[in-house]
Amino acid sequence: MAIERSWPSLLSSDLKERGFDYTVVNASISGDTTGNGLDRLPTLLEQHKPSWVLIELGANDGLRGFHPRIVTKNLQQIISLSQQAAAHVALMQIQVPPNYGQRYSQAFADIYPNLADENQIPLLPFFLEQIIMKEEWMKEDGLHPKEVAQPWISNFVADNFALYLD
Repeated sequence: MAIERSWPSLLSSDLKERGFDYTVVNASISGDTTGNGLDRLPTLLEQHKPSWVLIELGANDGLRGFHPRIVTKNLQQIISLSQQAAAHVALMQIQVPPNYGQRYSQAFADIYPNLADENQIPLLPFFLEQIIMKEEWMKEDGLHPKEVAQPWISNFVADNFALYLD
């Protein structure tokens, strides 16, 4: 899908509708892992000087079976670097499909609330739980939302993120 139709690109206007005038920079790259995001983060922080960093990373780590300790370490570094750059940080919950086994799935899911608690940062809920139930909103791979779902995701994120904005 065109980047302009993805939920991060729609988020600025959805936040404006809620009274928040933020420019959202979509720094995501399809297929990125937490390690990829961490590698690119210092340049992005310097370039954009964000007031907020919304972290929605880790799904590709989980799908590749990365150990939760690696994901936790990378996400913690992303949080720390963002805070050192004077940005507020919010984290979005990520989960892996249940076929990864209960032990791995739970260990992976626990990363996000644990980091949010340890760093005293907002944790936004996992949005795919709502989308996965609507077959017409999911691609055939069962992992990625279609373009038709992007406005709903943007609204969901805006509703949850706006709770923390000033």
